[in-house]
Amino acid sequence: MIDVNNESGLPVDQKRLVRLSAFVLNELRIHPQTDVSILLVDAITMAQYNERFMERKGPTDVLSFPMDELRVPTPGQPPPLGLLGDVVLCPQEIARRAPRNRRTPESETAYLLIHGLLHLLGYDHDEPANEAKMFKLQDRLFAEWTRK
Repeated sequence: MIDVNNESGLPVDQKRLVRLSAFVLNELRIHPQTDVSILLVDAITMAQYNERFMERKGPTDVLSFPMDELRVPTPGQPPPLGLLGDVVLCPQEIARRAPRNRRTPESETAYLLIHGLLHLLGYDHDEPANEAKMFKLQDRLFAEWTRK
């Protein structure tokens, strides 16, 4: 189940976020009944989360909190099922940063939701090789989504 809770005070197409999440999980062969939570918060709340959990000052655009440490299955393995975790998005911060990335706030939200979901699945950009792998997959999924 994909649950979206908008506490940001800004309008967000929640159905689109659910469709995108389902698309990404399907593409990565994650069980369709896997639980994911998407929380949209204001900049003040995001700054508090960023400081508390990441030890960084100020708001950020996306944070991920994995739960069951599910991973993308190798071919032939059954799709994993469980509680994937939480993706927290900050629409205010996303809208502020979108022009820098030459995207609309809506497309930047999609790009960052994919990013957050990949973090829940164990992808990271802590080292150059990991970053290249994660962003290649993120860019591919985003391109496929935008062609739909």
